[in-house]
Amino acid sequence: MFQIMAVTKALADQTRVRLLAALRDGELCVCQLIELIGLAPSTVSKHLSILRSARLIEGRKNGRWMYYRLAGAQAPQAARSALAWLLDALKDNPTILEDRQRLAQVMKTGCDEVCGK
Repeated sequence: MFQIMAVTKALADQTRVRLLAALRDGELCVCQLIELIGLAPSTVSKHLSILRSARLIEGRKNGRWMYYRLAGAQAPQAARSALAWLLDALKDNPTILEDRQRLAQVMKTGCDEVCGK
């Protein structure tokens, strides 16, 4: 029951849903996610913490930077099912499509440059 409640709580916020959609194509640095979402680093970190607690995302530290990606095969079934449903449901969402365009611009700038701001 805890897993289902954690997933539903995590999905109940537009910013967290946008973060999950941004991670659809692979791993991103926190700095890139902050740049995309346009919120304070502490706010984005809190959202990422909630997503990680729900086991919807995984993180790894590399030097000074923290990288996140969508949860893989080892995630609980509830998390994997929720991610599959969410990403399919959002494929034509205007906000997510705008985010994808913005993310393409963010990705053109190297992670070191974005994180070094």
